[in-house]
Amino acid sequence: MATAKNERLLNLVICLMSTKTYVPAEFLRKNVVGYNDASQSTEAFKRMLERDKNELRALGIPVETGSGPLGGEEGYRILPENYALADISLERDEAAAIAAAAAVWHDPDVAALSQTAVLKLRAAGLEVTAPGELVFGQTGGSSMGDERVIRQLLAAIDDGYAVTFTHRAGTRLNERTLQPWGVVSNSGRWYVVGHDLDRGETRTFRVARIVDVELIGDAGAVSVPAGTDLAALVAAAVARTASGESTPATLWLAQDRAYELRRVADSLTDSSLDGEPGQEARITVHSRSQLIRLILAAGPDAVVLDPPELRAAVITELAALAASTAAGGQH
Repeated sequence: MATAKNERLLNLVICLMSTKTYVPAEFLRKNVVGYNDASQSTEAFKRMLERDKNELRALGIPVETGSGPLGGEEGYRILPENYALADISLERDEAAAIAAAAAVWHDPDVAALSQTAVLKLRAAGLEVTAPGELVFGQTGGSSMGDERVIRQLLAAIDDGYAVTFTHRAGTRLNERTLQPWGVVSNSGRWYVVGHDLDRGETRTFRVARIVDVELIGDAGAVSVPAGTDLAALVAAAVARTASGESTPATLWLAQDRAYELRRVADSLTDSSLDGEPGQEARITVHSRSQLIRLILAAGPDAVVLDPPELRAAVITELAALAASTAAGGQH
């Protein structure tokens, strides 16, 4: 019965690594399982052996051809020192990357492979996880998000697609359109960063708050601007969120109205809007969601002038409220 190709190749490697001299073809034919088929012609054996040697070399296995110091028949060997895996040395960021990959890919088709790789590296004395730097959750955990979301985002980034997705902000679910540039880990959490087509600016979104990713547009339409430091963009966005830092907002407030907004304003300047008297208020945004609630409570007595993303967010909230009110009236 014919020996399976992979088994024959393995037998050949074992034989050639076990000898200190060159092994002639005839010895291989008689002693290596897979070549010792009596019904096989000499020419068929030579062709098979030649194919196998070429395949092993293509795999990076150094099959040498030569003869002994006293001459004689040509043969083959594999020097163990040329084939053995060199000592593995990982930089701190490389170890972190391996741990990150193992933490992300938990679904069944790759989980066993990724976790086995980590265990083998640890068994070899390598510290794969950078202590205190990686805080990954389990599948679907709040720190990582859904692997399907990460897969779709990475697929879009690799092929240059824009994406749409649903983003959870508090209790609100908002549809967003993004030209994604990269997926970046920061303090154990994953973020996608890119150009937000809805806001017309660079934005960062936490992956754990994203669902229903869809690729849109043409492949290759999205590319990362030259010189863009994705990790720095994400780090800056996270720092702004942590510190409450934000750009000032400018609102128009109706005369003697919107008292809650007036109370938090840094300055008020007389200004009219469409002929109606009022004041232009400059407000430092410490919490955008809280500011949006105050604006919504003021109704038509408050109009966002700047920045555009705050204005768009207020319009989105107003539309959602209108839709909710209309739906409630139908029941």
